[in-house]
Amino acid sequence: MASLLILAIAVSAGEVAVTPLALEEVRDVAHKKLISGVGYYVLPAPGGNGGGLSLSFSRNQSCPLEVVQEDDEYWNGLPLMFFPVNAKGTIRVSTDVNIKFDTEVDTCVEPTVWRVGAFDKEVRQYFVKAGGFIGSPGRETLRNWFKIEKYEDGYKLSHCPSVCKYCKVMCKNLGIYEDSDGVKRLALSETSFKVIFQKA
Repeated sequence: MASLLILAIAVSAGEVAVTPLALEEVRDVAHKKLISGVGYYVLPAPGGNGGGLSLSFSRNQSCPLEVVQEDDEYWNGLPLMFFPVNAKGTIRVSTDVNIKFDTEVDTCVEPTVWRVGAFDKEVRQYFVKAGGFIGSPGRETLRNWFKIEKYEDGYKLSHCPSVCKYCKVMCKNLGIYEDSDGVKRLALSETSFKVIFQKA
């Protein structure tokens, strides 16, 4: 049946990589496919809810930097690149991707690849930070993997890695947490931050 979801599964040392050959491609605002390694701005949808995504110091002004939303809706933030777990090329919904800011940051000596940080006990949040790395899917890299999901008339980002067959994983949407200083930080959340993609 043509509409059946075809899965190619590769199993190695207790880990599983799933290639969804028939999942929908993620599209930008021009209705073009998102391509691995190309820069895109991740913007809130609808407009008027702030700007794009960028990097800022953590609440205690230390490294690693955290992913934040710009206050100004006319500021697109920094471009991001997406790297799928299984292959280069088109980015598809509900598949594991690494996400990297397409920029070099001198402030903290660390890669700009996203990862889920340690639990912040003071505010009881998991924030999305820099300092991850691309590739090597498995138990040791669970915090580095994210997904793009269809959400209403746009998309949302989530953390629910499928890169380890036997691992217990935490599945949450990525939402906006506004701290006491008014900084909008990307965090694991029950609510969703609806986004669109614009080629940089």
